Amino acid sequence: MAEPDPQLFDKIVNLSKRRGIVFPSAEIYGGFRSAYDYGPVGTLMLRNVKDAWWRSMVQLRSDVVGLDASILSPPAVWEASGHLANFTDPLVDCRHCGARHRQDKLEDPVQCPTCGTRGELTEPRQFNLMFETQAGPVKDAGAVAYLRPETAQGMFINFANVVNTSRKKPPFGIAQIGKSFRNEITPGNFVFRTREFEQMELEFFVPPGDAEQWYEYWCQERYQWYVDHGIPADKLRLRPHGPDELSHYSSGTSDVEFLFPWGWDELEGVANRGDYDLTQHIEYSGQRLEYFDQAANERYVPHVIEPAAGATRTMMAFLMAGYDEETVNDETRTVLRLHHRIAPYKVAVLPLSKKPELIEPAKDLAATLQPHWMVDYDETQAIGRRYRRQDEIGTPFCITYDFDSLEDKAVTIRDRDSMDQVRLPIPDVVDWLSERLK
Repeated sequence: MAEPDPQLFDKIVNLSKRRGIVFPSAEIYGGFRSAYDYGPVGTLMLRNVKDAWWRSMVQLRSDVVGLDASILSPPAVWEASGHLANFTDPLVDCRHCGARHRQDKLEDPVQCPTCGTRGELTEPRQFNLMFETQAGPVKDAGAVAYLRPETAQGMFINFANVVNTSRKKPPFGIAQIGKSFRNEITPGNFVFRTREFEQMELEFFVPPGDAEQWYEYWCQERYQWYVDHGIPADKLRLRPHGPDELSHYSSGTSDVEFLFPWGWDELEGVANRGDYDLTQHIEYSGQRLEYFDQAANERYVPHVIEPAAGATRTMMAFLMAGYDEETVNDETRTVLRLHHRIAPYKVAVLPLSKKPELIEPAKDLAATLQPHWMVDYDETQAIGRRYRRQDEIGTPFCITYDFDSLEDKAVTIRDRDSMDQVRLPIPDVVDWLSERLK
């Protein structure tokens, strides 16, 4: 079993800033705690994480459809879901330094982890994690709205709409990727826990008697997705929740956990939510959200299996799993060994020099590849330095257009992981890459 690497955290943070993956938000104003901006490389990688999830969960399945629900919701939604009453953390203040902490995360319940003072923590009080805002020009009770703390409720309240328009019947799922907001007391660990984040969630609606088998199915399916996209199995585990951890509505929950530098932590939760959510919205809205099975001539409230992942923390896990250092010709080479579906750029085109006779045909080659993949073009500095830059952002293949290319109409393609090179006629490049970037 692999062991945590505490040094990896700082390496990833530094690499992210240096290579345009993640920047601190509002840095020129001193930053804004727990908020991050995704740079040119990070934007591509985060999009690829979401696209890979969508491909597996929606595109390659006939029993799942998509949804993009509103971020803003009225209080009634969150009253029905239980978030207004129960979506809280125990908050304590340090009388000595003023720092605030989640009581349930303190290693020592009487010591402030910020200043070290003992016996100066206040009694815990419950702090609701939802962001409240005002909808409309008049600030009154009727104008209160909330930024969603999860994407799930949008799928529950649209259950009947989706059934009626898609003609799906259980078992079927509704998938959604989108922003959620939680006013975390103690955000931290880079992009792992932030107040603004993206979720990738599926609500899979099943006949009540089939819930347990679908729960087991989705636990294994979601664990395997991370393995298939490049995370080593010894850095992953599927951990069932104990009885004391289960939410009141859950008959079973398991976390897909990754070995982060600080230890094992959650990537994704898979929960058997029963019929709690639809039943709550039926009660509070007065609307019928059951499913009528014509073949069996019966009406029932489906049970729900929910695989819920964080897109941003998943991207962080891919960065950490792919990060590698090796010695090449007495120099340290840093490389992100990312699965090609996750890699920000699939190909980089590098003319050997900045002479015009190489620049123009190299740009033409890049333009030929761009309709197929995200392509980086780089003509600055020595070719070795450009290779290293591409290694650090995980580009699977680099194509060098050199002076021989002018005569033989061929280019050299370099593999990121092995650094092996192959000479290939330019007309064959697209087909060659297509075989390796499926």
